[in-house]
Amino acid sequence: MLDHQDDARVLIEHAKDPEPCEDRTVITRLKALTGAWTIIVPVLAVVLLVFTWQRSLPGWGVALVTVVLAGSVLAAVHHAEVVAHRVGEPFGSLILAVAVTVIEVALIVTLMLDGGPKSATLARDTVFAAVMITVNGIVGLSLLVGSLRHRVAVFNPEGSGAALATVATLATLCLVLPTFTTSKPGPEYSPAQLIFAALASLVLYCLFVATQTVRHRSYFLPLTRQGEVIDGEDHIERPTTRVAFASLFLLCMALVGVVGLAKGVSPAIEGAIQTAGMPHSVVGVLIAMLILLPETIAALRAARRDRVQISLNLGLGSAMASIGLTIPTVAIASIWLPGSLILGLSATHMVLLALTLIVGTLTVVPGRATPLQGGVHLVLLAAYLELAVTP
Repeated sequence: MLDHQDDARVLIEHAKDPEPCEDRTVITRLKALTGAWTIIVPVLAVVLLVFTWQRSLPGWGVALVTVVLAGSVLAAVHHAEVVAHRVGEPFGSLILAVAVTVIEVALIVTLMLDGGPKSATLARDTVFAAVMITVNGIVGLSLLVGSLRHRVAVFNPEGSGAALATVATLATLCLVLPTFTTSKPGPEYSPAQLIFAALASLVLYCLFVATQTVRHRSYFLPLTRQGEVIDGEDHIERPTTRVAFASLFLLCMALVGVVGLAKGVSPAIEGAIQTAGMPHSVVGVLIAMLILLPETIAALRAARRDRVQISLNLGLGSAMASIGLTIPTVAIASIWLPGSLILGLSATHMVLLALTLIVGTLTVVPGRATPLQGGVHLVLLAAYLELAVTP
């Protein structure tokens, strides 16, 4: 009788949890594999950067660098999300935006040192491309994905409106006004005007960060369908401090790899652009697209989880950081950089910027968006890309 009871107990336990040891082993292996590649790829990117820096790459070298570059982007997104889960919003979005922008500034200054006369407009082209890609591309894709998946995209109009207003002020001050000033010929600022624009940009950016993280942090947190603030994800286990610092270090490594390897393949990109007969400004567009890829992926993932406010924090925060940190740094570097620094936009680009800001204002005011708003922003991005290729 006891033997029959023992057999029945074993059968019941097996039915409840079939092959538990084997399933746990598979899951453990998958987690280990996921963690391994996110560690290996950033290290590999930095090692590859050391061996390819300032060297002409053959065709297979460009292909290898491109593959590692793509892996570094995905690894950067992973580590950014780990850090974001540890520190919470909006600090997670801020860390990724600032990290990407700081390295973007380093890349712009490096290319301007090596680029000769053509580099005079590189900072302007890259910053404006970043603004158009973030405000129209990242925001548009996030609204489209969020509204298609959850019917309506919900976000906080107070925080998003403040961010868009700051972007509009910075873009106008740094990219529009130089076209109309008369102290210096051409679309350039005089030294005194450049210093003012740089200081104003830095002050505005720091003021926004203080607003976002201290006094009015709740304005930049995601909302429920009922309009309640979501402060943290209760179902997600927060990583330890040690894991978060490790991910922050690997995030910086991955971003250094992304920017450095992008510079390594830039001669091949410039050669292809010149062969195709496209304007040199397309280089700035491609640089901005490569650098903003981690933030784009992170924003889309947040939109799929119905956290559109996080997506807007990433998009608008990146646009703001791109101007607020790039212009002051380039202004200081212009003391040693050869040639002039052209910041003023052309008439076509000013029209696109004005339309983007008007549409963006109409998008964020209601605090809710449908696929239509996302589609409008994406059409504006497509128009910008078309006019960049065929002005």
